[in-house]
Amino acid sequence: MDKSRLSGKDIPARERLIFALDVPSHSEARELAGRLGDSVHFYKLGLEIFMAGGYYELIDWLVKEKQKKVFVDLKFFDIANTVKSAVRQLKGRGVTFATVHGNEDMLRAAVAAESGLKILAVTVLTSLDQKDLQDLGFTVDVEKLVLSRARRALEAGCAGVISSGLEAPKLRDELGDRFLVVSPGIRPVANTDDQKRTVSVEKAFLNGADYIVVGRPIKDAPDPREAAEQIQQRIQKLFG
Repeated sequence: MDKSRLSGKDIPARERLIFALDVPSHSEARELAGRLGDSVHFYKLGLEIFMAGGYYELIDWLVKEKQKKVFVDLKFFDIANTVKSAVRQLKGRGVTFATVHGNEDMLRAAVAAESGLKILAVTVLTSLDQKDLQDLGFTVDVEKLVLSRARRALEAGCAGVISSGLEAPKLRDELGDRFLVVSPGIRPVANTDDQKRTVSVEKAFLNGADYIVVGRPIKDAPDPREAAEQIQQRIQKLFG
């Protein structure tokens, strides 16, 4: 097992798993978080739960009452001043990460307003493959596009990027380990859903990821807590 790209950052092993709390209501979010208990320490809150209303209240509940870490994944994309204002709204909430899916001006604006949280730039969504990128008008391959966007994000002052574990080795080889790589699209077993560029838990970390994001393989498991604990055990074997 080649561990040359394994993250050496001072991150507790059990915080390297980020659970995507993608459910349609706050009652379901709180019930699921309660079931997961101490098997999950880091939560990603995306668009689905945002549209349920009470987003800040859920952040406060997770951070202040449950002592969890929170990742605001709203993929801000707008004119730079609006992005800056949106990120500023997160000040004082105890949020750890927030995502921006835009150009360098947007990224710089977000970084200027971050107030302690870390800005992560989205490179290429893991639900897109090469054909999808061609349909969107991109003529470069996925790896080159991810690398280009990551380089711009770091120049803009971002703390890291959202990237598939498939591209993580290239990011590490070309840009080093001075930034965070958060990898979604993790599938502990064979993939059967709409994520196209997926990797396993071990592969993501061995490729250079600092964190992994897992949603449906935990949420849809017969026992979500057990599923999360199994992933935690696999992470511990790598970093223990």
